[in-house]
Amino acid sequence: MSLVFQKYHALGNDYFVLDPSSGELPDVEGIEAVCHRNFGLGSDGILYGPLRSEVADFRLRILNPDGSEAEKSGNGLRIFCRYLHDRGEVTDRPFTVETLGGIVSACIHDPAESIEVEMGKVSFSSSVIPVEGEDREVIQETLEAGGETVEFSAATIGNPHCVVLRDKVTEAEALRLGPCLENHSLFPNRTNVQFLEVIDRANIKLEIWERGAGYTLASGSSSSAAASVARKLGLVDQSITVHMPGGQLTLEIGDDYSVRMTGPVRRIGELTWTPEG
Repeated sequence: MSLVFQKYHALGNDYFVLDPSSGELPDVEGIEAVCHRNFGLGSDGILYGPLRSEVADFRLRILNPDGSEAEKSGNGLRIFCRYLHDRGEVTDRPFTVETLGGIVSACIHDPAESIEVEMGKVSFSSSVIPVEGEDREVIQETLEAGGETVEFSAATIGNPHCVVLRDKVTEAEALRLGPCLENHSLFPNRTNVQFLEVIDRANIKLEIWERGAGYTLASGSSSSAAASVARKLGLVDQSITVHMPGGQLTLEIGDDYSVRMTGPVRRIGELTWTPEG
C-alpha cells in the first residue's frame, strides 16, 4: 500500500497533509511509522482532510506522531489552510474549519507569508482544560516534577497547556522537564508544555514540549496559551510577537482572551510512503 503525502512546515513545525481522496488514514502503528524521523518519512504529525462538516466549510483531523489525536494545532491549521489554497479550494475570503477543539475561522492574505487564524478563546478553568481538583482558574499553582517544585499556570484553547514562567528559557530544560509535565497526574488528558520568558510587553520567548510529539520548534496553540497566560498575569499587552526556535508568530489577544494568530507557511514537497513488510 502506498500513500502520497504533501509536506509543509510552519516555523519548522512540519506536518504531512493526507487528502482522504488519496487514501485512508493509517492505523496508530502506521502513523508512528510514517512520522518517524529515522525509519519513516519524518514529521510532527499528519493532517487528515479536508473532510465533510455539517457545521463548517471544512473538517480536519490532527494526528500526533504517536498516533494520538490532537484537538487543535495553530501551525497545523495554518498549514491546512495553505494546502486548501494550493488546491484552489479557498481564496482570500474568510472560511471555517472544524476541529476536535472547536471551529476556527481563517483568512489567507498571502499564501506563504500571512495566514491568519482565529484560534478561539483561551480558558483557564480546571474543569475545561482539564486539571485535577476543584473547579478553579489554574494560575500560579505548584506541582512536583523532575525532583523539583515547579510553579505553573494552565490553559486551554481547545487543547490543554501547562505554562511555566522562567527568567530565561532553554532547550535543555524543555527536554528535561517537558516529559514529566506532559504526563503528570494533574493532567488526565496529558498536556502540552511551554516554558515562557517575557522579553518585554510586546515580546515573549518560548521553548515547547508538545504532547504526543516531544520537543518542537514552534507551536501556534502553545503560543496562544502562553501569551494569554502572560496577559492574564499582567506581563504583556494585547499585541504580542512570539519568538520560538523555528521563528516568530504575531498574536492579538482580546480582553476576553480570544486569540488571532498570523504567521507563515512553507511547502516542502510531495512524498510517497511505500512501506516494506
